[in-house]
Amino acid sequence: MKLSIVPGILAAVLLAGCADQMAQPTAGPQPGLTATADPMVGGAAMYPNKTIVENAVNSPDHTTLVAAVKAAGLVDTLNSPGPFTVFAPTNEAFALLPANTVPTLLKPENKAALTKVLTYHVVSGSMDSKKLMAAIANGGGKATLTTVAGEPLVAMMGAPGTITLTDVKGDVATVTIADVYQSNGVIHVIDHVLLPN
Repeated sequence: MKLSIVPGILAAVLLAGCADQMAQPTAGPQPGLTATADPMVGGAAMYPNKTIVENAVNSPDHTTLVAAVKAAGLVDTLNSPGPFTVFAPTNEAFALLPANTVPTLLKPENKAALTKVLTYHVVSGSMDSKKLMAAIANGGGKATLTTVAGEPLVAMMGAPGTITLTDVKGDVATVTIADVYQSNGVIHVIDHVLLPN
């Protein structure tokens, strides 16, 4: 497998875990609305008083994400006070990656690439959908977010009430479930894996 595919796999692993956490049959983000309770993810309750990792391990849909976070050595980071904003791809998003991408990224020798992909889905600070939409409006229709990986993501409004993210390669993911609040930040579920350079 080409090394260039490794970042994609890593990102997919991180996002899938987070996305599964958030992915429940719920409408996408709606302007002006703030959730008072977290949506169910993978049939499991998400608790705003628990950390990103503590919620993820309770979701049967986040086994890939949890495995990736452990393989990358990011458990302590994502359990720390943060706060963090995590854009989490679903398991279905990971399935869109080339065959064997995830297993390859989980190998010890690919830890650096996996870490880069996972941290490309994380932004420092807590940005719920209301803050994201305000940043997009203030930016004249788009907001450039700096990820923990050090590379940008561009947030824009998609279909009415939805937010899209464009990675450095030009690929686009849509936030399908927004505002899954954690004690150390917020998770937004996305439908595609985002890849850094």
